[in-house]
Amino acid sequence: MRPDLFEAPDYYNLDDLFSEEHLLIRDAARQWVKRDVSPIIEEYAQKAEFPKQIIKGLAEIGAFGPYIPEEYGGAGLDQISYGLIMQEIERGDSGVRSTASVQSSLVMYPIFTYGTEEQRKKYLPKLASGEWMGSFGLTEPNHGSNPSGMETKYKDMGDHYLLNGAKLWISNSPFCDIAVVWAKNEEGRIHGLIVERGMEGFTTPETHNKWSLRASATGELIFDNVKVPKENLLPNKSGLGAPLGCLDSARFGIAWGAIGAAMDCYDTALRYAKERVQFGKPIAATQLQQKKLAEMITEITKAQLLAFRLGQLKNQGKATTAQISMAKRNNVEMAINIAREARQVLGGMGITGEYSIMRHMMNLESVITYEGTHDIHLLITGADITGMPAFQ
Repeated sequence: MRPDLFEAPDYYNLDDLFSEEHLLIRDAARQWVKRDVSPIIEEYAQKAEFPKQIIKGLAEIGAFGPYIPEEYGGAGLDQISYGLIMQEIERGDSGVRSTASVQSSLVMYPIFTYGTEEQRKKYLPKLASGEWMGSFGLTEPNHGSNPSGMETKYKDMGDHYLLNGAKLWISNSPFCDIAVVWAKNEEGRIHGLIVERGMEGFTTPETHNKWSLRASATGELIFDNVKVPKENLLPNKSGLGAPLGCLDSARFGIAWGAIGAAMDCYDTALRYAKERVQFGKPIAATQLQQKKLAEMITEITKAQLLAFRLGQLKNQGKATTAQISMAKRNNVEMAINIAREARQVLGGMGITGEYSIMRHMMNLESVITYEGTHDIHLLITGADITGMPAFQ
């Protein structure tokens, strides 16, 4: 593994827009990634294993629920801070960022927002510290882009609920201590339930043979007559809007995270182009390579501005689902295109584990699909501007 020489591009001096606290938080996350993620991530991606030893470090840099109030173990930070942390983690690896964003936006967020005070006190501090890890159960084998068709259901058995069903493509599932699971009651209304490891009938088989997100643990959530205590129901919101509200928070983090992956690919390509000599001069001095690099930094800069403005809106409570969808779709597409161009700059070396580009490219093939596919986010924008949903 080469030393991590990453230097973040800031072509429009965006650092001038961030507060001193933002910069301190970002730089702490950046240094942690350089020290604890970059030296090991290629090895773990090659062997398709999540490096569990970094969980403590993720907690220490505030990656778990950074916007959760301090009284529940969070850092009490704003949304831009959350975005910057996700950017730096995904610069290291999308799979590691997935672990953090699931914990924050898909587990801690619904417990904080939709849960009881007792649930907040019981679960959030342990999730914030990394003592407990969580997963989020929405996607099913037969229902991805259409979550309203979910088949996972629960019945009221008097003193408990009986949960049956299955969830698929679940980050953190193989080692999660709890899962926030979305299921229909007997009337067909969607509710969130907190399912704890050890409950009889609850299993979490791991998904193998992935070409993408190889350093992230992915699996299933299986519920076979699982008895869930009634106090584990999230009472403060029901309906499909509840899980979709969680996804808004996660997609916001992805919009920032994808910038990190793109920045790493650009920085690698720029550094390589300056060093690689062909026909008597560095390839960075040729027109075609300069075209690639100039387009990369242009697209990164546009994505940075989009994410920053979205962060301001999120802090003000004004960011809409459609605005978040636009940023997620645009920034992930930007990142995957830059990864592909950067790979070409490196030629054959671009496919090796000596450089991060091919790993980023494979990871981004998942990121462009999960938490709303690229096409679905396009239709969300289309429905928003025309007032005519085209999903059916």
